[in-house]
Amino acid sequence: MEKNRLEAFSDGVLAIVITIMVLEMKVPHGNDFASIKPLVPVFLSYVLSFIYVGIYWINHHHMLQTVEKVNGSILWANLHLLFWLSLFPFVSGWVGENHFTAIPSALYGLVLLMAAFAYAILQHTIIVSQGENSLLAKVVGRDIKGKLTSFLYVVGIVAAFFWPIISGLIYAVVACIWLVPDKRIERLKSRSF
Repeated sequence: MEKNRLEAFSDGVLAIVITIMVLEMKVPHGNDFASIKPLVPVFLSYVLSFIYVGIYWINHHHMLQTVEKVNGSILWANLHLLFWLSLFPFVSGWVGENHFTAIPSALYGLVLLMAAFAYAILQHTIIVSQGENSLLAKVVGRDIKGKLTSFLYVVGIVAAFFWPIISGLIYAVVACIWLVPDKRIERLKSRSF
């Protein structure tokens, strides 16, 4: 199967996820800054989640540049990733509405962790399908950044029960780590032609 259907479907799901997140933000009932103050945590959780969806979309795009054909295993692994990403509007809204309290912050981190695992599973599935000498296998290497990310998510989840704000800061730090997309795929791909 060609990969273009997988890319189009994934792009559509991510566009819907972003749309749902912004629709969850309610317009304040007032025309002064005091009426917008309670919405600051909601807006911050939206911004963080929007950045995460953007990071996944960009990295997903880069990863799929290495794929020639997709098989059933890749399709299911991709659906698994999209499942966890589709939960972003729920956890983003819950953590924002509850001002980054313990349980919502921990669940937000758990969804981030599961999305990271799902991404790693998709990555592994592609490598298995394409071979250990594939472009993606060369780029991923030992995936230190991915392992560090998972570790920080676990720390953030635990911290949520003691210092929820620290938990949110950890999630923001992880987003900052991934803001700059990995250029290795583009560099290696240009050398192979």
